[in-house]
Amino acid sequence: MPATMMNLYENVCLRCGQTVYQVDRIGPLKDFTFFHTGCFKCFTCNSKLTLKTYCNNQDSQEDKEVYCSSHVPKPGPGHLDGDAVGIRSALNVPRSAQFVNDQIRPGGRPSIDGDAMGLKSRGNGSGTGSENGHNSSFGEYKYGRFDSSALHIAHALNATKIQRVYDKPIDHYLDVALQKQMEMQHRLEEDDLYKKFAKQRAAEEAKMNDYIKEEWESELEKLTAQFERDLATKRRSREDSKVLTVKHQREREELEKNMTIKRDMKKENLTRKMLEHERAATAALVDKHSKEMMRLIQEKRSEYMEEEEVIDHYPAQPPPPMPPPQTKTDIYMDPDEFAEVDQLAIQVAQEDQKTFTDLVRMLVGHCASDVEKVRTIFRWITVKNLNSITFDDSAHGDTPMGLLRGIKYGTESYHVLFKRLCSYAGLHCVVIKGYSKSAGYQPGVRFEDNRFRNSWNAVYVAGAWRFVQCNWGARHLVNAKEVPKPGGKSKSDSLRYEYDDHYFLTDPKEFIYEFFPLQSEWQLLKAPISLHEFEELPFVRSLFFRYGLYFPDEHTKAVMYTDSTGAATIRIGMPSHMQSSLIFHYNLKLYDSDKDQYDSVSLKRFVMQSVVGQLVAFRVHAPCSGALLLDIFANAVTPREYLTGEPMKFKSVCKFKIVCEDLQTVMVPLPDCASGEWGPAKATRLFGLEPVTHHDALVFAGRDLELQFRMTRPLTDFMATLHKNGSEEKRLSKYVSHRVHDDLVTFTLSFPEEGQYGMDIYTREVASMDTTSPTEKHLLTHCCKYLINSSKRN
Repeated sequence: MPATMMNLYENVCLRCGQTVYQVDRIGPLKDFTFFHTGCFKCFTCNSKLTLKTYCNNQDSQEDKEVYCSSHVPKPGPGHLDGDAVGIRSALNVPRSAQFVNDQIRPGGRPSIDGDAMGLKSRGNGSGTGSENGHNSSFGEYKYGRFDSSALHIAHALNATKIQRVYDKPIDHYLDVALQKQMEMQHRLEEDDLYKKFAKQRAAEEAKMNDYIKEEWESELEKLTAQFERDLATKRRSREDSKVLTVKHQREREELEKNMTIKRDMKKENLTRKMLEHERAATAALVDKHSKEMMRLIQEKRSEYMEEEEVIDHYPAQPPPPMPPPQTKTDIYMDPDEFAEVDQLAIQVAQEDQKTFTDLVRMLVGHCASDVEKVRTIFRWITVKNLNSITFDDSAHGDTPMGLLRGIKYGTESYHVLFKRLCSYAGLHCVVIKGYSKSAGYQPGVRFEDNRFRNSWNAVYVAGAWRFVQCNWGARHLVNAKEVPKPGGKSKSDSLRYEYDDHYFLTDPKEFIYEFFPLQSEWQLLKAPISLHEFEELPFVRSLFFRYGLYFPDEHTKAVMYTDSTGAATIRIGMPSHMQSSLIFHYNLKLYDSDKDQYDSVSLKRFVMQSVVGQLVAFRVHAPCSGALLLDIFANAVTPREYLTGEPMKFKSVCKFKIVCEDLQTVMVPLPDCASGEWGPAKATRLFGLEPVTHHDALVFAGRDLELQFRMTRPLTDFMATLHKNGSEEKRLSKYVSHRVHDDLVTFTLSFPEEGQYGMDIYTREVASMDTTSPTEKHLLTHCCKYLINSSKRN
């Protein structure tokens, strides 16, 4: 059993001997015993018990069972043991009016003591009262005690409040057999629908084949008639007849080829139209089934809540779409908070289930909140890798693979499947249709047709509607050395599960950058935007939000126009805690092609990237009129990772269309330096090399220049190179030198002529003398670069 799952298996039910999970636990009771809620019944008459009505056998310490008041064994007359004396003594103790537990009895001023530090986010160990244990440190309780350490639990308290347990697990109020009975009814209706699909497809294909056959016979008849006419008018020699026969045969083959292509195209169009119809019909049926399943669950849950005298906070009917009152970070700060339920979803995904009832109960049976329920469903879908499942053509609806036949036939999408599973868990869920900035989209494209139509979900959890995009959240990386063969099972270590957490409970203000619903109320924004405004929003990817990036300038749009000099600037802000680890990169190419050069010069040399404080700026100088595509990449690395000199992978965070309508100034490319940002900020961030003389990327100098840095940690093997348009690097090498004195590094430059120069500085960290740590290879790595304008006037 994996270590990560060990804490799920803690106690055993006294009655049935099976594992008791925290969410389904009654206890500890007598001698630290536990019961399932469903097993918490009178040992004699089997009537249901509560913590208020159960009794223990006071006459026997060995009897740990629970009884109702009518059947609990009574002690004999005159029998009094030491425990009873202790109880009587405790009852005779005077009450204290000073200590009031405000968690049970409201009144007085609230207080938080040191025990509150045991609270964890998302309700782990947050049970209260006698059900989950007793306060063993009551004697040390200090009334009104509050210190700064209690502030650390503020987020945990808020998250627990938002993710309150709305009801007991579904096993408590809905019998498995009853839910499966409804599922079987739904499956019969689904079988009829798929039979209808097959019948319609066969009829349409037969109709198409008849049409193609008639057209083929008609065209062939025309071709043969023409051949016979030609043959009748040109019966002069056997050679003429032979030529006509060869020509006819070639025309016949060409006709057959064209008719085959035409048939395939018609079949493809027919299949696409039929599939659209089938998807719509399947979605409608799943919607009907989901409502019926939700109605069944709500009825049984209401009966249970009424019987147990518990208030049900989860709405019986789906509420209208409204902006959520809390953000995603109010619910959870780190995906690792879901480590246990994520691991459960991964384990469940390793096996195949025959019914949705079994699948969902395995996923959500021990979840403590509605957020955990939807999390396990989301992770199961993102882990299952439904697009790569190999289906047996003979799979029926009552087989594990038949359960996902809608995925096989393409009639059921991730979003419809997610909605179906949510209904089995008793969660309100809707499928939303609209536009998305998906694969193939570029900034500046208008949403004028169905090319970028998409669907996604909103699920009602934590007291509000929240977005989920399972399809975009799925990531599956397979070790190339151990790619499983079709139909074979992969090794456990050959498949790594990765997913994009951004698409789980995404905040509306971030979701709107990529998704635009057809119904404005499902933007879940206080001030909905128009389709035109959606098109104008910068084209960002999920990594943009994961790194906490933002646009400090309100005028930043998907399409940026240059000024009269051909320049446009894009600025991106980053949070202070990411400033030391984020590295940016970019690529510039022509908008309508993949060309990344202009007059044999890389377009990258027409962009100046610089970092000042928490802002990174990309100043683009268009070399010609027209449109360009700027793609900005980022990666979060530690200085240690960067200093090794190993290649880094950058991922796109945003894209922009740069439009130069009229260029009035001839733009000169920047010197051919190493790619990346200009200025000393990178040297300070990654190498601890602080500039002493020049703090800006752009330097104005005469014919001589000295640049000085101070080392805050040992560096060695400094090297500097000069670059100038039209000059060879080797020829310029003699005009730059450096010296190191104590912690000061000084670079001396003498320019052979006036003009614009680029200076690259390289260094590496001194190898560690610690023999206990593994040897790290530190390559000579680019440190920073300057843009220098040399002139006698400076």
